[in-house]
Amino acid sequence: MAFSEFRPLDEKVLIEYIKATPSLASKLGNKFDNLTIKEVGDGNLNFVFIVVGSSGSFVIKQALPYIRLIGESWPMTKERAYFEALALKEHGSLSPDHVPEVYHFDRTMSLIGMHYLEPPHIILRKGLIAGVEYPLLADHMSDYIAKTLFFTSLLYHNTTDHKKAVAEFCGNVELCRLTEQVVFSDPYKVSQYNRWTSPYLDSDAEAVRGDNALKLEVAELKSLFCERAQALVHGDLHTSSVMVTHDSTQVIDPEFAFYGPMGFDIGAFLGNLILAFYAQDGHANDQNDRKAYKAWILRTIENTWNLFDRKFLALWDANKDSGDAYLPAIYNNPELVQLVQKKFIKDLLHDSLGFGAAKMIRRIVGVAHVEDFESIADASKRAGCERRALELAKLLLKERKKFQDINEVISAILQHQ
Repeated sequence: MAFSEFRPLDEKVLIEYIKATPSLASKLGNKFDNLTIKEVGDGNLNFVFIVVGSSGSFVIKQALPYIRLIGESWPMTKERAYFEALALKEHGSLSPDHVPEVYHFDRTMSLIGMHYLEPPHIILRKGLIAGVEYPLLADHMSDYIAKTLFFTSLLYHNTTDHKKAVAEFCGNVELCRLTEQVVFSDPYKVSQYNRWTSPYLDSDAEAVRGDNALKLEVAELKSLFCERAQALVHGDLHTSSVMVTHDSTQVIDPEFAFYGPMGFDIGAFLGNLILAFYAQDGHANDQNDRKAYKAWILRTIENTWNLFDRKFLALWDANKDSGDAYLPAIYNNPELVQLVQKKFIKDLLHDSLGFGAAKMIRRIVGVAHVEDFESIADASKRAGCERRALELAKLLLKERKKFQDINEVISAILQHQ
């Protein structure tokens, strides 16, 4: 077999590979004459090929043994493709409407073949920059997050099954270590990888590195991230890991998946919506001041959390005899169950705010930035938007436990604009 060892793909190798792989060839009706193949990997890590034939299509994603953004000087395990395929299948079984189907996985080639999300699907981040409203986004994302987190936690699992699943995903340690470095370490020290909109944010970056109170809180979040195997999290749930149309929402790229704190996923999504909010002033012009769109983003943040809260508790109520977390023999009256649920959700809000804030900070003074800000050409205007986001993020991180509900968070966002 020609593919018994790893080979980076190019178009020629890919066609040869598809022909030799029945689960992929059959998706094209075994017709290879008029294939169009396009490499579209604009991410930091992988090759992504779109393959379209006369009778079918799919996407091929191949993990490279280094970080594509940096090059071979920063090696990275290609085993991450195994965990991505595993997470896509697991999350896909729990939220099939919002996760693309996996057709094929090859561990040797670090390659996944999956459903092609056809146009008009675009990356959510690009839609947010363009000012497009997605009326079902909060409903869809809350659904995906509630189901994937609830059904992979001890609210549903017994501890035996849970530990087995945790052990399996512990193998994804290298990508967890990358997150530890870029989210919880680099922004708080001098690092060759850090960058920011200089010279405008020089003193802001320095202030982050000298903020004792902030560093105390970041240590607590890092500890949660590293030690709390609460549920199977996506691990990188920002707005470029979601593809959307007006009526479809699809979550992609879970290669950072592991058993971690639930708030890490919720925070990543909400934190990136907050970044999009603060970037809007940089995209406003005479035709469109973006005020109505900013209000829509805030409604989406509020609705995503409130719908998640409702759906998560509904799953809990419907499955209260499952799981080892709260045994019905002990939590045996409605008042007590309500107290337990209320505390759980409040703690989860606080975790989500902390992680969301940490993700915001690293996108402003760390290694990988976001297009929301980067696409603002005027550097001083961009820096102004980033500074407001950074100030809000520092407040959220330090004061997260004072927030009682999402409305108080929205008020804080508005006060810092």
